[in-house]
Amino acid sequence: MDEVLFLYTTWPDAETAETFAAEAVAERLAACANVLAPMRAIYRWKGAVERAAEVPMILKATTATAEPLKALLLERHPYEVPCLVALPVVADGSNPEFLAWIAEQTRSDQADAQG
Repeated sequence: MDEVLFLYTTWPDAETAETFAAEAVAERLAACANVLAPMRAIYRWKGAVERAAEVPMILKATTATAEPLKALLLERHPYEVPCLVALPVVADGSNPEFLAWIAEQTRSDQADAQG
């Protein structure tokens, strides 16, 4: 079974985040996307300290879908340099049935079998 990853990213607003989340799940690149409550970001960009509202998202994926998911995100994201960090999920302490569900939902052969 492919390893499960959580991909953390941020978006400028909920609508943009939800649009991408729906596409990623429909394409079976992520089993689930959690679009979280807006937050304030303070960061340095091009020599200045900036402040902005952002919407964080956690995408549940596998090592098999991480690269195509990254490519889709970089193509669709409105930021010049989008935040995208892949975080490995440790099997110890995780629910194995949940990890198996993520792997099942991101298998391309499942899409073929279902439609």
